[in-house]
Amino acid sequence: MALLDLPATPILPGPAGQPQWPAGVTGSISHCAGYQACAVALTMNVTAIGIDAEPDVRLPAGLIEMVAAPREQGWIRQCAAIGPAVCWDRLLFSAKESAAKLWYPLTGQWLVFHDMTVRPAISGTFDVWLSPGPGRRPVDRPVSHLTGHWLARDGLIVTTITWTAVTHPRCQ
Repeated sequence: MALLDLPATPILPGPAGQPQWPAGVTGSISHCAGYQACAVALTMNVTAIGIDAEPDVRLPAGLIEMVAAPREQGWIRQCAAIGPAVCWDRLLFSAKESAAKLWYPLTGQWLVFHDMTVRPAISGTFDVWLSPGPGRRPVDRPVSHLTGHWLARDGLIVTTITWTAVTHPRCQ
């Protein structure tokens, strides 16, 4: 926040555990063993941010079924067969975590893993498609598609996704 010429202030957790940023500020926090990250921006430039950091290791047994739809699981198997450049199941998990962290400040609702379909690309991007969810129509959400970025290096996967009024004007 100092780089944005903002005064130092504690970032306390909100009722759902989310960071409560000062007025005019948005951000996201992530941590895992050996790594901590925080991304912050002025809301006049970026409306919301989601970041996640994960170790570049396979998800624990049984977790992929909770995280990924059958189609996503098939895609993970295809990518793993082509080459182990990254733990694709963990990348998918991280991308969904970033999308959920971005979504909550915008809507006051947490996305669950099966509310979204993620397709990472080898190029370092990922697409997220949001399903309407029970009792909601697609138009109840300000957007149904988001794009983020990922990087795998030094045993770590980091994903990030941002939302701006310029790229998503329906959020206003």
